[in-house]
Amino acid sequence: MNKCNVVAISNQKGGVGKSTTAVNLGVGLAKLGNRVLIVDSDPQADATCCLGWTDTDALGVTLATKLREVVEDELVDPTRGILHHEEGVDLMPSSIELSTMEMVLITAMSREKTMRQWIDRVKDRYDYVLIDCMPSLGMITINALTAADQVIIPVQSHYLPAKGMTQLVKTINKVKQQVNPKLRVGGILLTLVDSRTRIARTTAEGIRANYSGTIPIFKTEIPLAVSAAETSMTGKSLFAYDAKSKVAQAYAELSKEVNDNAKARAKAKSALSR
Repeated sequence: MNKCNVVAISNQKGGVGKSTTAVNLGVGLAKLGNRVLIVDSDPQADATCCLGWTDTDALGVTLATKLREVVEDELVDPTRGILHHEEGVDLMPSSIELSTMEMVLITAMSREKTMRQWIDRVKDRYDYVLIDCMPSLGMITINALTAADQVIIPVQSHYLPAKGMTQLVKTINKVKQQVNPKLRVGGILLTLVDSRTRIARTTAEGIRANYSGTIPIFKTEIPLAVSAAETSMTGKSLFAYDAKSKVAQAYAELSKEVNDNAKARAKAKSALSR
C-alpha cells in the first residue's frame, strides 16, 4: 500500500474510547506491517500518556509546536518532535499548550488547513496517519477533519447518540463541502459493548438499524473490559499488556477490517483509472 490513509478518530462526546482506539488501532495496523503515525490532537494528551509519555509538559516539541510553525511560516523540519514507540508506531504528542492554538488559528490564514499543511509534509513516510481528536467540534477538530481522508466515529453502545451523531455528521458534511471534498465517514465503531446487558444489545441493534445504509458501521465491536482502562497507565498497547484478552482480539480484528477496506478502495480506484 503506497498511498497514506489519513484517519480522524472523532466524536464530540468524551469517554467513548477515542484514544484507546487510536493507540490500539495504530499498533494493530503496525503489526500488519504498516508504517503508522499517531497524531494526538487533544490537549488532554490521553494518547500521548497511553503510549508512556506521561510528563507532557516536559516534551520539547508537540503538535502545538508544529501548528505554530506552520502559522508563522517556520516549518523547517516537519519530522522534528516525532517520537518512536517500542511497539512500532510513531507519535506526534500533545500537551495542554494545544488548547491555546484554538485562538491562534481563528486569526490565521487558511486556518482550517494548518494541520493538513504539516501532515502533508510527513505522510509520505507512512501508510496510516491516525488523528486522535478532542471531544469537541472546535477549530482543532475542524483542522483534523480537513487533513483526513476518512473519519472513524467511536460510539458507546449504551445509549442511542442520535443528537450528537447528527451534529457530527453535519460538521463532517460541511467540511467536505467547503474545504475537503475527499472526506468520508469510514464507519461507526461500537465501543464499550457489554453484551451481558440488554440495553447494550438493544442500543447496538438500534444504531445498526438507524444508520445502516447511510453510514458504514464496522462489523467489529469493541467489548467493555477492565484491561482497557488498566493498560492506559502502563505505556503499552492492549496487545503488549494482555494479547489474549477479548478487547485486544477485537482491536486486532478492527485493524484487519480497516486495512482490508483500505486495500479494497485502493484496488477499486486503480481499476477505475485504467
